[in-house]
Amino acid sequence: MDYDPQELETRWRRRWAEEGRYEADPAADAADEDPTFITVPYPYPSGGMHIGHARTYTVPDVYARYRRQRGDNVLFPIAWHVTGTPIIGAVERLKKGEEEQLSVLRDTYNVDEDTLQDLETPMGYARHFIEDHYKKGMKDLGLSIDWRREFTTNDERYSKFVTWQYETLRDRGRLEKGLHPVKYCTNEEQPVTTHDLLEGEEAEFQEYTLIRFGRGDTIVPMATLRPETVRGVTNAYIDPDADYVIADVDDEEWFVSAPAVEKLQLQGYEVVPKRTVSGEHLVGEYVTNPITGDDVLVLPAAFVDDENATGVVMSVPAHSPDDYVALQEAKAADERLADYGIDPADVAAIDPVPILSIEGYGEIPAKTAVEEAGIESSTDPALEAATQELYNREFHQGQLNDEYGEFAGEVVEDVRDRFREAHREEGAFGTMQEFSEEVVCRCGGDVVVAEQDTWFLRYNDEDWKRAAHDAVAEMEAIPENTRGEYDHTIDWLNEWPCIRNYGLGTHLPWDEDFVIEPLSDSTIYMAYYTIAHRLREIPTEDLDREFFDALFYGADAVEDPDERALELRAEWRYWYPVTYRFSANDLISNHLTFYLFHHAELFDPEQWPDGIVIMGMGLLEGEKMSSSKGHVVLPGTAIEEYGADTVRFFLLNSAEPWQDYDWRAEQVASVRNQLARFWNRAQDIVDDPGPEKRPDLATEDRWLLSRLQRTVAKVTDAMEGSETRTASQAAFYDFEEDLRWYRRRTDRSRPAARWTLRQVLETRLRLLAPFVPFLTNELHEQLTGTPAEDAPWPEIDAALLDSEIEAAESQVERLVEDIQGIQQSLANAEEAVPEADPDQIRVTVAADWKQQVFETVAEVGADQGAVMSEVMQEPDLRERGNAVNDLVGELTEFARGREDADLDALAAIDEAAAYERAADFLGEEFDAEVVVQTEGEDVEAQKQAVPFRPAIELEVE
Repeated sequence: MDYDPQELETRWRRRWAEEGRYEADPAADAADEDPTFITVPYPYPSGGMHIGHARTYTVPDVYARYRRQRGDNVLFPIAWHVTGTPIIGAVERLKKGEEEQLSVLRDTYNVDEDTLQDLETPMGYARHFIEDHYKKGMKDLGLSIDWRREFTTNDERYSKFVTWQYETLRDRGRLEKGLHPVKYCTNEEQPVTTHDLLEGEEAEFQEYTLIRFGRGDTIVPMATLRPETVRGVTNAYIDPDADYVIADVDDEEWFVSAPAVEKLQLQGYEVVPKRTVSGEHLVGEYVTNPITGDDVLVLPAAFVDDENATGVVMSVPAHSPDDYVALQEAKAADERLADYGIDPADVAAIDPVPILSIEGYGEIPAKTAVEEAGIESSTDPALEAATQELYNREFHQGQLNDEYGEFAGEVVEDVRDRFREAHREEGAFGTMQEFSEEVVCRCGGDVVVAEQDTWFLRYNDEDWKRAAHDAVAEMEAIPENTRGEYDHTIDWLNEWPCIRNYGLGTHLPWDEDFVIEPLSDSTIYMAYYTIAHRLREIPTEDLDREFFDALFYGADAVEDPDERALELRAEWRYWYPVTYRFSANDLISNHLTFYLFHHAELFDPEQWPDGIVIMGMGLLEGEKMSSSKGHVVLPGTAIEEYGADTVRFFLLNSAEPWQDYDWRAEQVASVRNQLARFWNRAQDIVDDPGPEKRPDLATEDRWLLSRLQRTVAKVTDAMEGSETRTASQAAFYDFEEDLRWYRRRTDRSRPAARWTLRQVLETRLRLLAPFVPFLTNELHEQLTGTPAEDAPWPEIDAALLDSEIEAAESQVERLVEDIQGIQQSLANAEEAVPEADPDQIRVTVAADWKQQVFETVAEVGADQGAVMSEVMQEPDLRERGNAVNDLVGELTEFARGREDADLDALAAIDEAAAYERAADFLGEEFDAEVVVQTEGEDVEAQKQAVPFRPAIELEVE
């Protein structure tokens, strides 16, 4: 029977669906079951499913399948996240006929023209990608999902659940309304969060100090993150070609860039533009430093970004390598300065003004930094690093000069905030918020910082933070080194705006003008999975606050509990807590930590998450996947070409879940070929499985069965830690090496060999069932009459473990490699050496006294002094003097790094007997007579064999 993955996978998918195979319900006697609840972030169907998503959802499926084979009742559900505006934005771009959007839909996700019109409503768009991409892809991959529990986040019943959550949080004081800096899309005219961003997901809020330079009665504010450097300002820069605005700002006249107007308005300033001018309007003018009273010249500069802050920047050349180099270049640009009516002599007269001292730098630190780095122009890549290095050093070590008065002599790190506040109070400084990098919304709009009167979650409450830290401490973090990332996120999280002006989702219960944003409505939906399918039986209007209070807090939480809620409570308590949540590493900084915060607040510790498994990112042929650029592989395409088992196995075996992986077509094709070979060899065993009753086993049979037990142990241990690569590597590739040796070593037509191979195949099929369920179920059913997933997970059979046989067989394998090495060396000689093709191979095993020394090494360990002390107690060994000393040195080196159990196994074997048993095999392998002997009176002393490294002689007649 040939391997046809498409045929057999189609058949198994149909069978699973007909059986409702993965629909999980509590047993009548729940105490007899051990439930496992696996979740993964529900997809956001603003586009199609690609191969990166396939891995995201297949990793938890492997663990779910594994736990079922261990006897657990496993729930693995999925739902669809449609909250927010990305889907609305995608629909709007589609309706406008934006070519990039149409290209993604047509070329990347294969949406035909007739279907495009169905995508012109938000839920029509979402449903297309849910049904035709995600759901179909998940089913094609064989994910063991309970489909009864699916929902979308704008379903009426789910919204009732979210309403309960937010009413509860408000009543507990975890919600508050007030002004708060938010990420604001200027296109959608509403706040956005990380999930809505196309660029700048990692951007942070930065509070700039506005230094209120003056030009007559006009304020020319300049933004800086280093307000203490104001005394070192020597000049300013502006983009002469950009648009600037003269505007009334809070009853003052300000000069700022055009983009700054909207930003200032959104940050609480009252701004009334009066007229627009070019930046050249200010070039060559002087503005007054509000702290020193000095007038500084404004110079033209193309490097000024009018999109950043106010679009006018101050220059501190003594303490900024950037500014130092820019000033030198300005001094050398006489012709350009003259074009703007600036006297070059005025620029030549500008000298850096030092404002602090720092060890290791000269009077002008920026000059020292530039010269030591060999920087000669503003285009030198080393300039950025030199600037950051000096900024850091000055912040932590720089001491302000005497002109700073009460702040003189203090380190910048200790004084910056006090210095800024002092000058704010006197009116010389203002404030403005900006991002650390450019931020762009998925709709294509610019995202800026805005001060909004909004509802926000009080993640800064110390008692809430403590509870979240407790949740981290009690859960299992996989890998363990991610635990600190949760604690770090908890520490820095502040208030989190949780509403939007519009979009899909649940409206804020007490203010219908707002919608709860996507990251805030997706914190405890795992609880909803447990009862989603049964809530459909209950009228929506009955799902009020008291219903959910009774469901999650019990009969005593309300005066007249709904019996239906109490029935659902039993199912929720049966499944909860979540055993493992599998999620992406980048979600630790938001969703996953919110998940911990909300569970810590709303549920008791016994319902807090048991564990979180982090997953890495995917590459495609070495490059980042991109739907917009068409650089993706669709699961359907891959499955059609290779089969679902191949796709699964590659994704799971190429890296551990938390590591990044790289989809490479050539390697995927190789996996397909390897599975086909596995299938074909399995068919040989299915056709001739050998005797039912166990026959007498040969040494090599016992060796293979012992190796199988080691494999069961390694795979089981790896699966317990969600190490899918380690597990699949051991069960498939590593054991294939053992089988390759076994096939070489034995006559497979023997009844004992056929029986052994059947036992091995049956066990391996069960070990591999979580990874390649279609192939393994089919073969296991052919072999035993039962699908692999219905068979229990293999247990280690201690009676089949035999360390001595494994050690002896390893020595035979090593002997073969040594003989081959000698043959190769002789064959490479300049002149022909007949012994390269020997008639006889003489294998001389180390003398008994040498074996005695090794036994001492195995007992004492790889401590040469301790071993010598022990062996010198034996008169026979003491008489051998230097020979024993040399041997101890060699054997302790051999033992170093080896496990005690391995050394004990080696010490227990009869090396000569092991080679004697393999003599026939060795003879056939090398087409020569093999003679095994032991050093002694009748064997020449110069053989110089040592334990486990016999002397080898190749002889010709």
